[in-house]
Amino acid sequence: MHAPRLLALIPFLASAVLVAGSSARAAENDVTSLAKAAQNPIADMISLPLLLNTNLNTGPYRKTQEVLNIQPVIPFHLNSDWNLITRTIIPLISQPQLSPGADRTNGLGDIQFSAFFSPSRPSKWIWGAGVIVQAPSATDDVLGQGKWGLGPTAVALHMEKGDPWVYGALINNVWSVAGDGDRSKVNQMLLQPFINYNLPHHPGRYLLFSPIITANWEANGGNRWTVPLGLGIGQIMHWGKQPVNLQAGAYYNVARPDYAPNWNIRLQLQFMFPK
Repeated sequence: MHAPRLLALIPFLASAVLVAGSSARAAENDVTSLAKAAQNPIADMISLPLLLNTNLNTGPYRKTQEVLNIQPVIPFHLNSDWNLITRTIIPLISQPQLSPGADRTNGLGDIQFSAFFSPSRPSKWIWGAGVIVQAPSATDDVLGQGKWGLGPTAVALHMEKGDPWVYGALINNVWSVAGDGDRSKVNQMLLQPFINYNLPHHPGRYLLFSPIITANWEANGGNRWTVPLGLGIGQIMHWGKQPVNLQAGAYYNVARPDYAPNWNIRLQLQFMFPK
């Protein structure tokens, strides 16, 4: 090719390189922002997490319990200042044998619904507070508590642009208010602190520490607390045009009630529907 023709192509080649670079940076920024949104329990975004919990050495026979939580998150815009973020947990449980002669029980557990009022224009500190309701929807007595439950719930987290760290906590407490009079009263707390580190040179990838600590205030002594310790890893990616959040983690229960599992393995697939 003659030199004049080659020189004439240089502006077009430079433009192509700049466009490609701009597209790559836009894709990287998109993945990074999606990762931050996935780590915000009250993000203003519709999402559908599917969380599989494999609980090892459960019950007197030390068998494996499987719990698939279907957890749709749907936000509503109340006005220019406030959002209502709804989170529902629908557990599908495979419960191992708990007594002699019993079989494994499969079915639906008790459904929990949470609603958080949250400012629509948050700062680097994001918060929400509201109510949690538990419905006695279990298809078998061994899969639920047989009580309607009600209580407060709240979440707060720190998330700042350019900061790879996201940290905060979610808390709720449920008391039984109605239901089967032959079943035990419910008074239970859930506390989930979370610390996430977004890897700067791997867009969309993050490490997480997110144990689910529970306390059964009706239990005594060593049967009151469940305290897990462990770590996980997550990655945002696209399946075609669909953004998804993949997570895997393992937690060991350093404190647990009798017959509770000692290990919890978590696998999550979250479908994300940003605006």
